[in-house]
Amino acid sequence: MSILIEDVSKTFGKFIALNHVNLEIETGTLVALVGPSGSGKSTLLKTIAGLEKPDQGRVWLYGKNTSLISIQKREIGLVFQNYALFHKMNVYQNIAFGLHVRKKSPSVVKERVDQLLETIQLEKLAYRFPSQLSGGQKQRVALARALSFEPKILLLDEPFGALDRRIRKGLRHWLRKLHDQSIITTVLVTHNYQEAVELADEIVVFTKGHVKEILEPKSLLIKSKV
Repeated sequence: MSILIEDVSKTFGKFIALNHVNLEIETGTLVALVGPSGSGKSTLLKTIAGLEKPDQGRVWLYGKNTSLISIQKREIGLVFQNYALFHKMNVYQNIAFGLHVRKKSPSVVKERVDQLLETIQLEKLAYRFPSQLSGGQKQRVALARALSFEPKILLLDEPFGALDRRIRKGLRHWLRKLHDQSIITTVLVTHNYQEAVELADEIVVFTKGHVKEILEPKSLLIKSKV
């Protein structure tokens, strides 16, 4: 297993965000966490990333207890709905950032960034700044930056929520293709069930802080038509 969630609970004051959650996510799969706002899916994602600490239970990544692993050493790429790009850095610099932090050599940085620019089809926009990009282009840059250091796990929190329907559909197909080309485990948080059906190998439905059910995409599609 890439990710093992073992009896994890998390509260914020009197609000129970996660209530004894148990979940296994296999290596190399793309899993979607779906459910209404406040159901716990984003809190679980942040707990896996190390941005939130569970009140109870443990999170295991590739067989290691994360209480013993710092955020920096979890080998996780993160992408949020608001892109979180560095506005004073151009596309090339944004993608290269994680590699520089890890003190990779200039030749390694250039090779990796050039490869990713080709993958996201933005080679000609390498020296533009975020303010000069469309929403879809910004999201592709955010994904490339998250993948730059070749993480073992990619976490996506409503990555296409701020985009219009046409751009979302194109990016969903692009993301699935990118996932299939990479040796990576991907966890996607979304409230969009159609998005989950199109993208995921497995769908985890959350309600009131716990896992309600785990479904294959086809079964969820059938339920939505009933």
